[in-house]
Amino acid sequence: MAWRMPAETAEHERTWMAFPRQNETLGDDAASAEQAYEAWAEVAHAIAEFEPVTMVVDPTERDRAARMLGSHIEQVEAPLDDFWMRDFGPTFVVDDERPGLLGAVDWIFNGWGAPRWASWKHDREIARFTAAQVGAEVVSSMLVNEGGGIHVDGEGTVLATRTVQLDPGRNPYADEARVEAEFARTLGTTRTVWLPRGLTRDYEDYGTRGHVDIVAAFAAPGRVLVHAQLDAAHPDFEVSREVRAVLESQTDASGRDFELIELPAPATLRDDEGFVDWSYVNHLVVNGGVIVCGFGEAQADARAASILGEAYGRRVVTVDARPMFARGGGIHCITQQQPAVAGR
Repeated sequence: MAWRMPAETAEHERTWMAFPRQNETLGDDAASAEQAYEAWAEVAHAIAEFEPVTMVVDPTERDRAARMLGSHIEQVEAPLDDFWMRDFGPTFVVDDERPGLLGAVDWIFNGWGAPRWASWKHDREIARFTAAQVGAEVVSSMLVNEGGGIHVDGEGTVLATRTVQLDPGRNPYADEARVEAEFARTLGTTRTVWLPRGLTRDYEDYGTRGHVDIVAAFAAPGRVLVHAQLDAAHPDFEVSREVRAVLESQTDASGRDFELIELPAPATLRDDEGFVDWSYVNHLVVNGGVIVCGFGEAQADARAASILGEAYGRRVVTVDARPMFARGGGIHCITQQQPAVAGR
């Protein structure tokens, strides 16, 4: 077998999401929870303009999901703990030697390194549940990993951060060589570019300890979109400079230097919890479009939309992502693309 994870720019069959449910991260009151429900629903409706969306819904949220999503967004029921589909759902792969075959990598999921607040009894089953829904072959992995912890170019290169796959709370006995070998087996990559860390807020209680999909993403083979914090008063000013320096010193699987495209951060530095991790890197590419995070800053949001529209040559739709980031992630974090496979 020769599994390969296609680039996110490849044609999609659909996008998968998970509908919010009551838990510790949803919100402290009804108004806050409603913001989350509305944000997830808005993303689903934005994606549905371009490609089908399937939403995994916890049985306790059946009625609300039906009301907010409508009949044009497919809903399937399964118990959930949380609602970050990128991370506990499958990573879909294809086999270029067996046309028509779709694979689904089932990473071990332990709630982003087993923090005190997380539960994952149900979420750890969603990868196999999703694979069964679409008839994908399950590719079992012993690596603790999440979809937000990797980003591929589809041609052999994967971006990762040392504080995720090498996290003692995830893989205490792993080293770079072991992780790279598992990436090669499951994703078809031959070159892992290790970034030193993620954004500052991502290391707080509800963070992922450094997911790469908020700091860097492939726009195309050899082209990387990079988060750029331009204000020296923010700790991510140094983080983004360090990430950029590493990428400037690396090459991809084909030996090419990276062309780096900066995505400047919004002007807002702090919210009620501290320094924000608002990032336009955390977007979703869909068939003919890009679903982009907005942060209520007209100038910064428009600048990011312009950069991303030019980078992908696709229509951009901006969705207010502040309710997502307040809970620990963005648009990329709550979605997972299923690639189209010829002959299926």
